[in-house]
Amino acid sequence: MIYSMTGFGKSVRTLPGKKITIEIKSLNSKGLDLNARIPSALREKELVMRDRLAKALKRGKIDLSVYMESTGGERSAQLNTPVIQAYMAQLETLAQGPEIERLQMALRLPESIQTERESIDEETAEVLMKGLDEAVLALEEFRAAEGAVLAEDFRSRINLIRALLEKVKIQDKNRIPQVRARLLKAIQELEQSVDQNRFEQELVYYLEKYDITEETVRLSNHLDYFEHTMASDESNGKKLGFITQEIGREINTIGSKANDADLQQLVVQMKDELEKIKEQGLNVL
Repeated sequence: MIYSMTGFGKSVRTLPGKKITIEIKSLNSKGLDLNARIPSALREKELVMRDRLAKALKRGKIDLSVYMESTGGERSAQLNTPVIQAYMAQLETLAQGPEIERLQMALRLPESIQTERESIDEETAEVLMKGLDEAVLALEEFRAAEGAVLAEDFRSRINLIRALLEKVKIQDKNRIPQVRARLLKAIQELEQSVDQNRFEQELVYYLEKYDITEETVRLSNHLDYFEHTMASDESNGKKLGFITQEIGREINTIGSKANDADLQQLVVQMKDELEKIKEQGLNVL
């Protein structure tokens, strides 16, 4: 089964007084490239989250974004009453005036307001991890759906290459006799006497260099192996990439041995389909 490296997953979890939103975006990459944006209050769980993502997603350029919004019911800051009262007492000895003015001045002085340092409790940590798993699952479902589209495209192009290969085999049956006829004609035009036995030996040796039987057999096997790998339980984009290289090598060899315009055209068409497979293959997990 094929999975795409492109995907998106989102999870929203609520707690008393807060809401946690997790978004995961994935694009293609040769390895795992993970970027994370996490609020400071949840930062202590960053390494755990990174490890969980690395094990689940394996490859790709991953962007993790975590947002935590306050929905009321919690205070992140409070007045430092003893300090404010001390400030107001000192201000009263320095200058007379309305008490409200002294209060406004006191509130602007250092340590009048205590900011509570947010920290993650067990309940929030548990909800955070469940939300992460939910976003990962959504991303994997997205990847699977994209992978199914890629697999269908691959099958279509592999079948086209296979059909072109059959045409190559048909054209090859006519090619060698044509090459032989051209060589005989060239010898006759030279108007030179030759040793017929020696000529036949040299001709056989020469024509063997144009034989593409091994290449067509190997190419057919590589096409079968590509489809077999696609149908395996795990997605393996790197392996498909290696098989694609082998397919290209056989097609190129057939082209170099062609010595025939019609066969060369078929090779060009196979190369065109293979390039499209290579481009799409970069997105396979």
